[in-house]
Amino acid sequence: MHDDHPDNPHAPVARDHPMTEFERRVDAVQTLLIEKGLITADQVRRRVEEMDSRSPTLGAKVIARAWVDPAFKARLLADAKAAIAELGIEFTQEAALVAVENTQKVHHVVVCTLCSCYPRGLLGYPPDWYKSLNYRSRVVVDPRGVLKEFGTEPPPDVEVRVLDSTADMRYLVIPARPAGTEGTSEAELAELVTRDSMIGVAQARTPALR
Repeated sequence: MHDDHPDNPHAPVARDHPMTEFERRVDAVQTLLIEKGLITADQVRRRVEEMDSRSPTLGAKVIARAWVDPAFKARLLADAKAAIAELGIEFTQEAALVAVENTQKVHHVVVCTLCSCYPRGLLGYPPDWYKSLNYRSRVVVDPRGVLKEFGTEPPPDVEVRVLDSTADMRYLVIPARPAGTEGTSEAELAELVTRDSMIGVAQARTPALR
């Protein structure tokens, strides 16, 4: 571990809390990679800045396009990475990206039971509840109960499918388009899409609740 000194290019970033064991491991690996010349501190900085710029607004842009363009939605469901590239969005994670659609017959909800695998390239950083053991363990055994706690109650005849993200697979939920939005512009539709609706624990907003 290096001292936090302005003359040290490998110095860890100042934190407002004690480093966790995971953070210490990440910092040690990063320092070792830089020392061996496999990456540079500038590459790390630029990558962090790029990830920090990601937010659910990117995913919302994708969903809004899918709502207004059936052909695009079909391409998104068939090959999500290629489809979002059409919108100028680069999904740099090596994992596969799979889009699934919530309909009147099926409702998808995403979890990562092992850790917190998540489509950060589209949604930014995952919420704390997504990473919690409580959510990860309960949603797979009682999905309807967990959804109810989020205010989402699919009808009894709707199948609830729990999708488990892995290091090799990320999921993006296409929430059902809200009723009464037939004349709504694509930009306005994007405002109705929330992070939680793209995880599947919530529905998209209705126009009255924007």
